[in-house]
Amino acid sequence: MTCDEPELEFRFSDQILQKLDEKHGVTIEEVYEAFENSDGRTLTDTRERHKSNPPTEWFISQTRKGRNLKVCYVFDEEQNIIFVKTAYEPNAEEVRIFNKFA
Repeated sequence: MTCDEPELEFRFSDQILQKLDEKHGVTIEEVYEAFENSDGRTLTDTRERHKSNPPTEWFISQTRKGRNLKVCYVFDEEQNIIFVKTAYEPNAEEVRIFNKFA
């Protein structure tokens, strides 16, 4: 990393934090662990209702305790910010798609 390159930053809106906690039972720490344990493979969500600019990307990775998480995020390359959209335990179809196409 060069001196003029901004440090990677993660952003979670209050609404996302509430959804992670109440709907999915996922902590911020688990999201960070999933990013840390990711092998770098991602897929772009091309479904019409999920389209964004920059595009929404997602991956499946494990927490330190071995919990699988699907993490969806938008990466703003100019600002070097990852905007986390959601994270939850993936279903079998999501795992199949990730393993086949990522």
